[in-house]
Amino acid sequence: MEETHVVTAFLREGTDVLLFRRSEDVGSYTGQWGAVAGHAEGRPDEQVRVEIREETGLDPETDVALVRSGESFAVEDADRGTRWVVHPYLFDCETRDITPNYETTDYEWVPPTAIRERDTVPDLWTSYDRVRPSVETVRTDDTHGSAYVSVRACEVLRDDAAAGADYDALLETARALLDARESMAAVRNRVNRVVHDAEEASAAAILTSASATIDAALAADDGAAAAAAVELRNASVLTLSRSGTAFDAIVGADPGHVVVAESRTAREGVDTAERLAAAGLDVTLTTDAAVATLVESVDAVLVGVDTALRDGSVVNKVGTRSAALAAAEADVPVYAVCAKDKIAPDADPDDPELADAPGEELYDGDADIAVENPLFDLTPADLVTGLVTEDGVFCGDDVEAAAAELRGLADWQA
Repeated sequence: MEETHVVTAFLREGTDVLLFRRSEDVGSYTGQWGAVAGHAEGRPDEQVRVEIREETGLDPETDVALVRSGESFAVEDADRGTRWVVHPYLFDCETRDITPNYETTDYEWVPPTAIRERDTVPDLWTSYDRVRPSVETVRTDDTHGSAYVSVRACEVLRDDAAAGADYDALLETARALLDARESMAAVRNRVNRVVHDAEEASAAAILTSASATIDAALAADDGAAAAAAVELRNASVLTLSRSGTAFDAIVGADPGHVVVAESRTAREGVDTAERLAAAGLDVTLTTDAAVATLVESVDAVLVGVDTALRDGSVVNKVGTRSAALAAAEADVPVYAVCAKDKIAPDADPDDPELADAPGEELYDGDADIAVENPLFDLTPADLVTGLVTEDGVFCGDDVEAAAAELRGLADWQA
């Protein structure tokens, strides 16, 4: 049997993936649905990007970002006398505007669960299963904000339910997700909501609830960004780290100028600065140490939120507190933007959980040196002008009321 290596790439925008219906001009599986695909020719990591460009018109260097590649697997097609060796990939992209080529007669952006309901090329779900979110990817994701990670956690429950997991197994997965990101309020609140809002104790109900929770989460993040954009319309802004909600808010506010701190040690602020510049904004990238000086040149500070505590204080990437202190001295307002689901209903404001980044990111030499490399810090409520959510600007009692509402979502664990 002839062996042929192929790539299969899922492009994901939001939580939907791109599927193609194959045309009569392709040599196999005409009329069936598939993803971006093509012969690997011995270089799958390179060839997958060639296929993305050819089949979508997107630039694989700027328009998409590799999330992960999966373990290859074999599919035997006895009728064709071919043993396909499939190399699966998952990419995030920020647009649904594509230009398909002659290999496609139709295309749709659909929830991945739709793969199981369509006439697809062989084992398309297996390809997706190799790259889809899992408890482990939720646990180990240290490059995205909690809004992104929380949606992926809900996707784990949605996809597991679609794949046939029973209700009890889904509850165990929910508990594992809570344990995986114990300090991430958005993950806890949204996973709790999936189970709490399920209308009955069944996998079908979890699937429906997870899908609804994902849609609501995306709408909430968009709503918070829109509210912050209104609050900061045309104001020059200083920001730091990488927050998708803060990014959308800044682009929507159309500021005259944006200052972005690099956010050591991972320097994710550099990526934010590049993306803001690509969006057409006037951007200055600076060091974290320069924030205290440059904050005097802006109208407002806008940051994302990892976790908001019930007293209105904010846990976010280290450097947020320093920026807020400098802003207070310069009489510059500080806004933190997030969906309400990032409010931690039970966290103790006097003893927040603040994770550390790996020490070797800061120092990997041989000297006998103790290393402190905090990942997050706590910005007290009196330094935060307002917490901007999808329901507007929250202050004081507003945050506590939202926390009380979110507290009730965890009753399924009793």
